[in-house]
Amino acid sequence: MRNFTRLLLLLVCLCGLTVPEIRAQDTPPDFAQWLEQLRTDARAEGIKPATLDAALAGIEAPQKRVLDSDRAQPEKTQSLVDYVAARVSPERIAEGQQMLRRYPTWLGRVERKYGVQRRFIVALWGIESGYGRHTGKLPIIPALVTLAYDTRRGAYFRKELIDALRILDAGQIPLAQMQGSWAGAMGLFQFMPSSYRQYAVDGDGDGRIDLWNSIPDALSSAANYLAQAGWQDDQTWGRPVRLPKGFDQSLAGLKTRLTLARWQSLGVRTSSGRALPRRNLQASLILPDGGDGPAYLIYGNFQVLLRWNRANTFAVAVGTLADRLAKQ
Repeated sequence: MRNFTRLLLLLVCLCGLTVPEIRAQDTPPDFAQWLEQLRTDARAEGIKPATLDAALAGIEAPQKRVLDSDRAQPEKTQSLVDYVAARVSPERIAEGQQMLRRYPTWLGRVERKYGVQRRFIVALWGIESGYGRHTGKLPIIPALVTLAYDTRRGAYFRKELIDALRILDAGQIPLAQMQGSWAGAMGLFQFMPSSYRQYAVDGDGDGRIDLWNSIPDALSSAANYLAQAGWQDDQTWGRPVRLPKGFDQSLAGLKTRLTLARWQSLGVRTSSGRALPRRNLQASLILPDGGDGPAYLIYGNFQVLLRWNRANTFAVAVGTLADRLAKQ
């Protein structure tokens, strides 16, 4: 142990650092001072002091439950097989079919206007909030303050926090209504504040955007997001495939894009063993659970789903649920 300590001190000296300097990098600032600096920065962004007083009232410390949730995200702790099985259940498929039958008019309008197939919109709705049952009840501002103060992804959540304060400052959402998940996601489709500001639209034309209670607003906003991210309505998301014995797994990954004909020539087949579609599409192969797990060929729309949520498991779950809805 002494030798390890000596070696560490030697490396520190060679790098021109001191031990206190190393420790200071990992030590978050005093929370009260950090919060005061946040106020100063937010005012410099043009946010009114009255908005800050109301939004930050009573916030005295980071919320432990928010940090615990951040460290235990299912996209990072579950295998793809378990993640998809938990979210693409018979109950969720059946309820998704009910949503397709319940809102055919609005789904049709949104589909035509934004060029996003309705089954994908409903699938996103199901995966994100269980068709509205699980939108979250945590106040958004304290949750985002906690994550912005945390050193793990502080820069990202600080931007989301400023966007949430801008939304409040503009009077777009009352503070009492701004509730959602531990990560700051809001409404039926769990929009982050930055996504709300960029993509949320007034689908029913009543002069306000309500992603919690207005089905037209929520459906239109989700479709607008996908459309602006590059969704192609003449394509699906991808498909599960079979790989031949001895397949070169170095070809897996989003950086490798080959035509379906090329994948066919390499021995890749659909999950039922049939030939791949004869379309001039570029596709990548992913192995989310490693070489012994399921394999998927994914298209451009999969990349769009990754814009929504960067986890492969999430995008596969949405695509799988959309496929199940199409087969009912």
